[in-house]
Amino acid sequence: MNDSQGKKQWVFPDCELPPPGEHPLEGHESIIVLNMNEGQATVRFTLYFSDREPVEGISAEVEGRRVRCFRMDRPEDLGGYAVPKETQYAVKLISDVPVVAQYGRLDTRQTNMAFYTTMGLSV
Repeated sequence: MNDSQGKKQWVFPDCELPPPGEHPLEGHESIIVLNMNEGQATVRFTLYFSDREPVEGISAEVEGRRVRCFRMDRPEDLGGYAVPKETQYAVKLISDVPVVAQYGRLDTRQTNMAFYTTMGLSV
């Protein structure tokens, strides 16, 4: 696979895990990783905060030719780490093979829910 189908490092600078809310659809964030390679990708997350040291060493796998959604409100997706709700943070994702990564947030704090996705910065 060539670099035009993915990158090894992605950055998401504007993260803030919303509370679940009182709606049938729970507020959440996710980082979606697409691995178009034949073999498995190992991805490592680093979380950066404005008021504390980064959280490093979160590692996970994405099988070859698969997509995986990492829900930021589910510690089991992040090696047991619980992301604090309503706290500004950023994510750096590093993969051992080129992947494509996207960020999504569903915020239900208001009656008119907001859902958006954005591509990370690949460097």
